[in-house]
Amino acid sequence: MASFDYESLIVDIPDYPEPGVVFKDIMPLLGDAQGFANVIDDLVDHYVGAGITKVMSAEARGFLLGSAVAYRLNAGFVAARKPGKLPREVYSQTYALEYGEDELQIHKDALGPGDKVIIVDDLLATGGTAVACAQLAEQAGAEVLGFGCIMELAFLHPREALAEYCDRELYSLVVVE
Repeated sequence: MASFDYESLIVDIPDYPEPGVVFKDIMPLLGDAQGFANVIDDLVDHYVGAGITKVMSAEARGFLLGSAVAYRLNAGFVAARKPGKLPREVYSQTYALEYGEDELQIHKDALGPGDKVIIVDDLLATGGTAVACAQLAEQAGAEVLGFGCIMELAFLHPREALAEYCDRELYSLVVVE
């Protein structure tokens, strides 16, 4: 894990969005020039030299990180979006949520055989979104090399969800037990 004190710039919001939940607000971290730079630098440093050709992120905060990481790795960026947001032919993947299902899509020409992909997001909770992104990448014939995030909510067991799907590394800057 990184040496920067990310947690000092992450604000806990109790009882949001509902009573008993402590929301972890990363926007102050991203709003801090040094904090944001360190997030991108630490993620890039971890993957530099791995042959990454594409970085994929799910909307919306993931786009902020994934596009910056892609730029620094000299890789392309792939946006995984909610249904109806992409104008061309898409691959679709549904995934389970605590309260139902959701779906992500990518353009069919966004990835292909030979692409080496990392999935980057702000937060990994249950791992469902990350697995859905990996499944989309693999539908397109790409190879997923790993997952990176600012914060991992370990108490929700995202590593187990990822391990059930594939044997790829999860690199987290902050782990909340």
